[in-house]
Amino acid sequence: MTCASCAVSLESWLKNKPGIQEVSVNYPNESVSVTFAPDKISPEDIHKAATEIGYGLVLGSEESREQQREEAGEKRLAQLKLKLWIAAVCTLPVFVLAMFLMRVFAWENIAMLLLSTPVMFYSGSEFFVNAWKQARHGKTNMDTLVALSTGVAYIYSTLNTVAPSVVASRGVEPHVYFESAVVIITLILLGRYLEERAKRRASGAIRALMGMQPKEVRVIRNGEEVVIPIGEVIAGDLILVRPGEKIPVDGKVKSGESYVDESMISGEPLPVQKNKGDKLYAGTINQKGSLKLLAQKVGSDTVLAQIIQAVQRAQASKPPIQKLVDRISAVFVPTVIVLAIIASAIWFFTTPDEPFTRAVVILITVLIIACPCALGLATPTALMVGIGRGAELGILIKDATVLELAYKLDTVVLDKTGTLTEGRPQVTAFQLAEGISEQELKTAVLSLEKLSEHPIASAIVAHLESGGVGAESIDRFESITGQGVQGVLGESAYRIGKWSWLESTGVLKEESLLRKAALHQQMAQTVVYIARDKQLTGWIAVADKLRDTSREAVQNLQNLGLEVQLLTGDNHETAAAIAREVGIEKFTAGVLPSDKGAVVQKLKNHNKV
Repeated sequence: MTCASCAVSLESWLKNKPGIQEVSVNYPNESVSVTFAPDKISPEDIHKAATEIGYGLVLGSEESREQQREEAGEKRLAQLKLKLWIAAVCTLPVFVLAMFLMRVFAWENIAMLLLSTPVMFYSGSEFFVNAWKQARHGKTNMDTLVALSTGVAYIYSTLNTVAPSVVASRGVEPHVYFESAVVIITLILLGRYLEERAKRRASGAIRALMGMQPKEVRVIRNGEEVVIPIGEVIAGDLILVRPGEKIPVDGKVKSGESYVDESMISGEPLPVQKNKGDKLYAGTINQKGSLKLLAQKVGSDTVLAQIIQAVQRAQASKPPIQKLVDRISAVFVPTVIVLAIIASAIWFFTTPDEPFTRAVVILITVLIIACPCALGLATPTALMVGIGRGAELGILIKDATVLELAYKLDTVVLDKTGTLTEGRPQVTAFQLAEGISEQELKTAVLSLEKLSEHPIASAIVAHLESGGVGAESIDRFESITGQGVQGVLGESAYRIGKWSWLESTGVLKEESLLRKAALHQQMAQTVVYIARDKQLTGWIAVADKLRDTSREAVQNLQNLGLEVQLLTGDNHETAAAIAREVGIEKFTAGVLPSDKGAVVQKLKNHNKV
């Protein structure tokens, strides 16, 4: 399809076929959604009907359809680029000769004819081919306008170039309008090339989501490990997921322990600890440990597949304004042709001086002015690109209608982790007890934390290594889930973790250290305590730092008259500290991800948009 009215004509053509109940053709998304009675018409019959007016459907499995569409899109982009270059190279001298060097050279009309011909018959060929396919079935689209206007201009100019005496004998000056024909073809080709490139980028968001699934997986069948394509995985398969690999399907942990990055689903950038029985989702990334996954949902049933379908549905959905545009586009081309003929006739019968030339010029002018038809093009392309770009940035728009309602917004609800904050923990303070060797303690901390898989350990390791600290080998290392780590370095036993755990192992209080730590905890920072044998030797404060742009972003939203609220799973103190820092007055803390929707619904019930 080459324009919005292509979608309208294909839609109206298919609607009249027996067995088809409902049709929705989406131009920017290059898709058609059809509800049909399979006993009366098949997908192959629908494809055959589409080819009658110059289109065709890509059939087959979802994967092969996507591949064919991708290949066709890349091929079309390359063709448009070549046609555009040829048109531009030929059009420039024609434009210069017609606009600035008119009647300077005796050969200029011949030169313009020779340069215009490849533009018309190669670069602009699709306009004439598509217009003819439509005309055979009594239909029109934007190509009809382009073909009529440029065709009339080219034929009239060619006649005045090769046989100027034909019109001159009627007392009419044999003018040529080659530049009008080639400039409009070049400009429309430029528009289509830019639009095609935008569509390729927009559909790249879908491809990026699809790329989150691995192509092949390791499954354990009959006690043996075999590698199979993702499409062959069935519910009940036992899948081996190694460190750094993507989770291929939805399921639960059968055995093993690891941290999994679930940010693409939850928005929470900190990896989540997974043990036996915990849920896993396709597209999320396994961190350091190996897992055995029991497949429960595969193919189109996975959460990732449903996200992809949601984005595709949104891109195919039509808001009220688009439906209005479609209705106008359906009558736009015939109306323009009728108006062009009427205008041409009026000038022909009312102009005493060169009426024929004047009538032809008016006909060409009206048709050319209407050619680009931003009306049918701008709305669907803007929606397609907007929704696609949103998906790239992690913003899923469930329906095009919500974009049209966005101007009514009065409340914006923000998550904390990864939205207001950077989403990755960083060391903010390192406090030592008096008389403790800084180098010795930092070496012990780095040596222990390097063996831990906890996300906070990664932040501590990165901080110490950037400061030039080196690690040594640890004896009797042990990681206590939810508490901390312990091990022996040299003659000393070290523990790093929660104060409650350290205290339960007999570590003695150090009041001044604990008081300083409490100040950091009040600022929504996590404090990890360090003990050597039974002595509290220091602590490390770790925080998910506020983004540099958060305060400004909240201020900008508030300046627009929007009420900004914070919604987080973190505790009340952390939420209060972050809200205070960015200038948000209302916040809700301690909310589970599954309950966040209910909080938003509650706001809606209080007439918030």
